[in-house]
Amino acid sequence: MCGIVGAIAERNVVPLLLAGLQRLEYRGYDSAGVATIGLQGGIQRVRSVGKVSALAEKLSVTPQQGTLGIAHTRWATHGEPSERNAHPHMAGDHIAIVHNGIIENFQTLKNTLQQQGCTFHSDTDTEVVAHLLAHVYQGDMLAALKAVQPQLSGAYALAIVHVDEPETLYVLRSGSPLVIGVGIGEHFVASDALSLLPVTRQFIYLEEGDMARLTRDSVHIIDRSGQEVSRALHTLDTEVDAASKGPYKHFMAKEIHQQPQALNDTIAGCINDQGLVMSGCFGVQAESLLAQVDHVQIIACGTSYHAGMVAKYWLEQWAQVPCDVEVASEYRYRHPVVRKNSLFLSISQSGETADTLAALRQAKDNGYVASMVICNVPNSSLVRESDMVFMTRAGAEMGVASTKAFTTQLAALFVLANLFAQRDQSQHEHIARRLQALQKLPKQVEQALQLDTHIATLARQFIDKDHALFLGRGVQYPIALEGALKLKEISYIHAEAYPAGELKHGPLALVDKTMPVIAIASQDSLLEKIQANLQEVKARGGVLFVFTTEALAKQVDAEHCVAVSGVYADTAPLLYTVPLQMLAYHVAVLKGTDVDQPRNLAKSVTVE
Repeated sequence: MCGIVGAIAERNVVPLLLAGLQRLEYRGYDSAGVATIGLQGGIQRVRSVGKVSALAEKLSVTPQQGTLGIAHTRWATHGEPSERNAHPHMAGDHIAIVHNGIIENFQTLKNTLQQQGCTFHSDTDTEVVAHLLAHVYQGDMLAALKAVQPQLSGAYALAIVHVDEPETLYVLRSGSPLVIGVGIGEHFVASDALSLLPVTRQFIYLEEGDMARLTRDSVHIIDRSGQEVSRALHTLDTEVDAASKGPYKHFMAKEIHQQPQALNDTIAGCINDQGLVMSGCFGVQAESLLAQVDHVQIIACGTSYHAGMVAKYWLEQWAQVPCDVEVASEYRYRHPVVRKNSLFLSISQSGETADTLAALRQAKDNGYVASMVICNVPNSSLVRESDMVFMTRAGAEMGVASTKAFTTQLAALFVLANLFAQRDQSQHEHIARRLQALQKLPKQVEQALQLDTHIATLARQFIDKDHALFLGRGVQYPIALEGALKLKEISYIHAEAYPAGELKHGPLALVDKTMPVIAIASQDSLLEKIQANLQEVKARGGVLFVFTTEALAKQVDAEHCVAVSGVYADTAPLLYTVPLQMLAYHVAVLKGTDVDQPRNLAKSVTVE
């Protein structure tokens, strides 16, 4: 979502702020802005619609300098994308503020402020906070934040500067992530540590309700109870070049091709000659906690939800452990009946997904045996607040459309399902077979990537299409859902996925010669069923694109086949995912869309 960067230093911070915003571009945004306080005093503000490059161009025409500054990339929630709605927002000439999240009660607050004579210059909820702070400010912004915080409902991260305190940067975190970067004689703040890697690798992760006062030489943190506290200092080892595309045209292409290494890194340490290493995967508490579990409740959003759907098949088939999977935004607003001895398992690439995090906090009072998270970002909120953690090793994922984060989530869930299966002594041979297949998977993905040229050619069939239908059966149905999601979010083709057996209950009415139908036909117990479904499509003139094994390719009656080599039934969902990602990518490239930053979407969804 929106991106925040702030800095207090002895040097000019404008280049640092711009570089930080550029490293946050992957999050998705529609406008950008910067505000600084220079040696001459007074707030200087520049804002622009569009890319950070447009902001940089404005600043090149009117250079700006300052040793204290805040900057922002906005993903519109309140008010259309426009310069007047871009951050930073100001109250008079004295306060500038940037904000991630949503102030849910902003309209009520705005009405009150307008009655008191405040004039607003934007449609945003953020400007309301600026005026609230101006209304109560009496020389100490920390005191003003303490007064205003109880009035705010929603999730938010704030960074604020005031002309009367030209050497101090203030921040407040409630529901949206915020991290402090620690330097020598300078300090920084950001919504994502990745944006600050060129200037520091030392970070303090603010906890829920924390506010802080930053000067060049000090960091003072106040917790939600009003007490000054210390927070741990973390060293981040993420590579600085994670935000570089390298030889690839897009981050998505780079990340698709990073999957063999990401999978290898994720399963390393989980498997040895004796089988699975529980403590190496989920931590030292895992053995005692998982021994109590008779049911798994999976909560996730988007792509992570599809990973959870695959896990349900594995957990119930291999381990005989009942599993329910639910979208976090629905789960948190109903009154779930928690099964006895149930594990709460959340899945999130960022670890900051607002609905998933809220569901975890709700679950802590609902009687679960324990909580577990599968996540790609160390020190994220979900990681810090869960009892057990499986860290996927995908590395920074910059493309909005998740690729390597998804396949590494599946690898983690594959391991978890087999850990539960180990409780049944009769399963040992089956587990050994599945683990061998998992260890071979990175090499098989490398082979699947060799299909890139063939898939790029097939993608030309989609240039003039407005709709597509994806089909799968059994464990391949969630993979069909993921394939449809990838196509729709980056190419803007309307794509739906259905269990193939449901064709005759509605979707078949859509099938004609203009409708491409993408199907996964794997060598499993449902092969004959899906072959029959494909014949239903052909009988209606639908154009079939079938992803299958090399052995089955000659048996499948379809206009177009993608033959994937070395498919094992147990790991097939992970392997078929990769060519579907490539299809979506090449279609988007041909259609000329913004592959890495699709319209209206954001990478880390930190609002409801």
